[in-house]
Amino acid sequence: MHKKLFIPGPIEVHPDILKACSTPMISHRGKDYEDLHGRLKSKLRAFFNAKGGSIFLFTSSSTGAMEAAVRNLVGKCVLSCTCGAFSERWFEIAKENGKEAEACAAEWGFANKPEEIDKRLATGKVDAITVVHNETSTGVMNPIEAIARVVRRYPDVMFCVDAVSSMAGVKIEPEALGIDVLLAGVQKAWGLPPGLTICYVSDRALAKARTVPHRGHYFDFVQMKKFDEKNQTPETPVLPLLFALDAQLDRMMKEGFDNRYARTLEMAQACRAWAQERFALFPEKGYESVTLTAVLNNQGADIGKLNAELARRGAMISEGYGKIKAKTFRIAHMGDISMDDLRWLLGEIDDILRLKG
Repeated sequence: MHKKLFIPGPIEVHPDILKACSTPMISHRGKDYEDLHGRLKSKLRAFFNAKGGSIFLFTSSSTGAMEAAVRNLVGKCVLSCTCGAFSERWFEIAKENGKEAEACAAEWGFANKPEEIDKRLATGKVDAITVVHNETSTGVMNPIEAIARVVRRYPDVMFCVDAVSSMAGVKIEPEALGIDVLLAGVQKAWGLPPGLTICYVSDRALAKARTVPHRGHYFDFVQMKKFDEKNQTPETPVLPLLFALDAQLDRMMKEGFDNRYARTLEMAQACRAWAQERFALFPEKGYESVTLTAVLNNQGADIGKLNAELARRGAMISEGYGKIKAKTFRIAHMGDISMDDLRWLLGEIDDILRLKG
């Protein structure tokens, strides 16, 4: 039995997108691919509302693009803003790649605050900063606009943002904000199968990359730019997902990007209201994610048993993640999930909890 996925990713994929994945293969060094690549870049420019910069299509999970950001842009030291499992992972990636890294840490459930970031950047020690916009493990959405205003005061600092679980669910315009790298895998709010990452890279980030040695091979921005100018990729691209992305961008443009964002926010508000009435919210007030709701399980519900019963009814939610696995559970509401889908899910959870007492 198919289970409709209300987990933070991979999320439910629309039948039209699955159909697009089965488009017959083409040569990735031929004109058909160059036409596809150019078409995707044009649509993504409209999506990002960006005139400059480059848009790279990574055949990898988001972790690959996170690694690329530190390999290409960190010359002295990176300030890693951490507030959960995935932002902490970016900190570890920097160190694993031999980069000097400092953590600007917030407690899980709390956001990274602009004032603290300002203090750390004022030391002049770092030349890059990494921020996770939407920390999937905790359901916290960092105040990216306020953080961007701070980072803009330090023109030598590269601003790298993980928007893995927010891009395509929340409006983020990297050029307007001064973001140098903005990345997201497509298995979350984009509503595609996993295996592809979309990455905006600013012109100044490319200039900085040319000065940084040991960028590696697979994720070298300079190499990617060289091929991108010919509407190609250095290595074999993941063609089925690029066909799917092309189809999804058409669907999103038909719905309207702003309408998609409004729909996602409406679902978030409904899910938060439900969670507060029956449980409580885990994130600090005012910093709740728009694409997923992290619920504080203050009623001691057995989420494993709840999910088992949901599976029999055709749905799945997610337990907590990492060190807060037992304390929380998460409900995703992004991509092509509708308000009707969410209402059905919450009704089923209510029914199960009522039956279980």
